[in-house]
Amino acid sequence: MGRERMHRVVIVGGGFGGLQAALRLRRAPAHITLVDRRNFHLFQPLTYQVATGALTPGEIAYPLRAIFKRDRNVRVLMAEATDVDLDAHELHLASVDGAPAPPSIPYDTVIVAGGSRYSFFGHDEWAEFAEEVKSLESALLARRRILRAFEAAEMEQDPEGRAGWLTFAVVGGGPTGVEVAGQIAELARDTLSRDFRSVDPRTGRVLLIEASDRVLTSFPPSLSAKAQRSLERLGVTALLGRTVVGVDAEGVSVDDGSGQTERIPARTVVWAAGVTASPLAAMLAERSRAELDRAGRVAVGPDLTLPGHPEVFALGDMVRVRGGDGVPRVLPGLAPVAMQEGRYAANALRARLRGKDVPPFSYHDKGNLATIGRAAAVADIRGLRLSGFLAWLTWLLVHLWYLVGFQNRIIVFIRWSFSFITHGRGARLITEADATGTRDEPESGRG
Repeated sequence: MGRERMHRVVIVGGGFGGLQAALRLRRAPAHITLVDRRNFHLFQPLTYQVATGALTPGEIAYPLRAIFKRDRNVRVLMAEATDVDLDAHELHLASVDGAPAPPSIPYDTVIVAGGSRYSFFGHDEWAEFAEEVKSLESALLARRRILRAFEAAEMEQDPEGRAGWLTFAVVGGGPTGVEVAGQIAELARDTLSRDFRSVDPRTGRVLLIEASDRVLTSFPPSLSAKAQRSLERLGVTALLGRTVVGVDAEGVSVDDGSGQTERIPARTVVWAAGVTASPLAAMLAERSRAELDRAGRVAVGPDLTLPGHPEVFALGDMVRVRGGDGVPRVLPGLAPVAMQEGRYAANALRARLRGKDVPPFSYHDKGNLATIGRAAAVADIRGLRLSGFLAWLTWLLVHLWYLVGFQNRIIVFIRWSFSFITHGRGARLITEADATGTRDEPESGRG
């Protein structure tokens, strides 16, 4: 009597959701193939610290093969998922960086965690002039541009030209935008204050442009107000109620809501406003005739599966989840959401292999955190509202806890401690390697 064939599981995406699914399934009676465009798991909530020189890439990324080196039933494949044949149960692949990849791999169950990317609201040409910090590659490009601005200001003789180099426009007042703006302000007013001779970095301007009437709209208004006051103490100017209508090499144009357009000279623009789902979501919607919204998110059932295809799970920023009433709902684009969905998909599959049912997915909101700067943060944890040093300490502990790799946790803790004591940043490097980075589409999610 022959051995029964093990269930074949393919997981697309090594971000928060995909990684959690793989970790939960590695003890299951299944062959698991984890497909990702990169060979590492990225702790995306801290990419902005790479962009501002606080951390190095290796401290917030961990090799996927190292995570599963003891799990012989888990295979890591560096490739790009391009299509799925729902009838043949095959995932189509393309090579990445010249590494050979099979044209397709079969599956019994596929879990797609494609994530999202920033949206330029129909103006993709702005991406040439506005850096973002969603992927490791883009964070390095942002670091290059931010540090280069100070170097250029040092050499600039024209006062107006120097002011343009020393003006940093951050678009988007959500957690990422607030954190980037705060870090750039600390970099200019603290870390670099004595590094230059012809220019004083402390004279620079950091502008946070937000279309709403307050920053951190996902937080209670009281915490938003505290966050804004903390930003102002750092020297960040919040331009609220302004919509960006143009971005080019020398600045941004904003609409103040009354039809008046203001031109802001700023040679460095960081984009942190709005997201659109991975193209994999549109592909799945087309293949299954599932509903797709304006942000490119595909609607999945209460069990996170595609309509009519229980063997296909989709999760993370690329989906909307139908509730008991059948209405698709958008969950927050946070790391805990993707992680809970990844664990749910794995548990649902394990139960299915045992012939059992599982209840519909239910997101348990554990709260929200955002750091503004040194010893300044806000936290909304199940109704408990914290700000200042206590919130900042909570933020540190939570991010250290979820950072993958014990070595990375120790190194990041030491680096943060050293930076807190010395006000220094050891990764203020402009390297040629930064310029070759490519924009990625990682699975999103914030801590």
